[in-house]
Amino acid sequence: MCVCVCACVCAFVCVSACMWKAAPQGFIMNKNKRAEERELYSLDVGDSTFTVLKCYQNLRPIGSGAQGIVCSAYDHNLERNVAIKKLSRPFQNQTHAKRAYRELVLMKCVNHKNIIGLINVFSPQKSLEEFADVYIVMELMDANLCQVIQMELDHERLSYLLYQMLCGIKHLHAAGIIHRDLKPSNIVVKSDCTLKILDFGLARTAATGLLMTPYVVTRYYRAPEVILGMGYQANVDVWSVGCIVAEMVRGSVLFPGSDHIDQWNKVIEQLGTPPQEFLMKLNQSVRTYVENRPRYAGYSFDKLFPDVLFPADSEHNKLKASQARDLLSKMLVIDSSKRISVDEALKHPYINVWYDPAEVEAPPPKITDKQLDEREHTVEEWKAFILGSISGEPFRNYSTICTPTGPPNRIVQFS
Repeated sequence: MCVCVCACVCAFVCVSACMWKAAPQGFIMNKNKRAEERELYSLDVGDSTFTVLKCYQNLRPIGSGAQGIVCSAYDHNLERNVAIKKLSRPFQNQTHAKRAYRELVLMKCVNHKNIIGLINVFSPQKSLEEFADVYIVMELMDANLCQVIQMELDHERLSYLLYQMLCGIKHLHAAGIIHRDLKPSNIVVKSDCTLKILDFGLARTAATGLLMTPYVVTRYYRAPEVILGMGYQANVDVWSVGCIVAEMVRGSVLFPGSDHIDQWNKVIEQLGTPPQEFLMKLNQSVRTYVENRPRYAGYSFDKLFPDVLFPADSEHNKLKASQARDLLSKMLVIDSSKRISVDEALKHPYINVWYDPAEVEAPPPKITDKQLDEREHTVEEWKAFILGSISGEPFRNYSTICTPTGPPNRIVQFS
């Protein structure tokens, strides 16, 4: 078993010479094997240096972003490929440190087939004074949705991918977790059409009295209530899903704003300026700005998403372009109080052909740190919390990680 390098392992391996002499050969081999597994080695991956346990070999860069750099690797203990994410400057400031702690806590709590599974967490540093790097080992998938968007999908694949997104989001929302950063690069798939959501560095619990910052979700997928600083609820994630699905249908970003003002303009140019009822919910200064913008009638969803953008209607599952378009029209609603919920979306005709109670109604994750979002600490205090969470036995939920969770033979694979 791969374990983190920590002070306690030193005492574990300091056995007397007579014990080694008297031990059975198999015992000695197991000791040697465990010692090898604690050894580290370093190599350059792109512009970063990875220092990892020796059980992880054949590292290859597969992606990078604001939260970190990700490599594929082969885990010789589990005898399978994994993904290793090196968090990007986790202790640069309080915000980064809290984000790293939040991601670890939430990844340990969630347990659903449509959310990425945590396999291991480790650091090459041995003490709090040296502690600087955090590595998260996860399931390795085949691609993210950025690549899938370029493919021609039939209704079965499109519908099934959307169903899985909603199942994963429902699992998070059931525990009061809002993801807040759903985008194609944060959704990964396997060739058998299994989908998983990842990256919880920006996720937070909904049950908080704190004002939620508007600058969270990546701009293109940012809901109107976030752009306008209104505060938001769980269905902010539904808007993001609608933008993602629209991109899968169109093959291009739906609202490609160059900044948050241009983002709002892109939204109202296509969906129309919202009615006065909605504008009255805005802060006075924001309302004044919005009211002074040109008014747009917007386009019907038939024009935004004509039949030609969709695959041919499915004879097998009776899935149609009109159904997909109707669901999009209910997700991409500027007024969040009128936007469809995750539960309602799962019952929509375009989705419910895949409905499985075991997937939809899976037990919600239990958040162990109830004050996760309200807590404020210094960088050094956050470092201590994080090191404490990874210095013991690595977190592994073998029932989730090692049990095949691919979809039943009800859908063909990507080609």
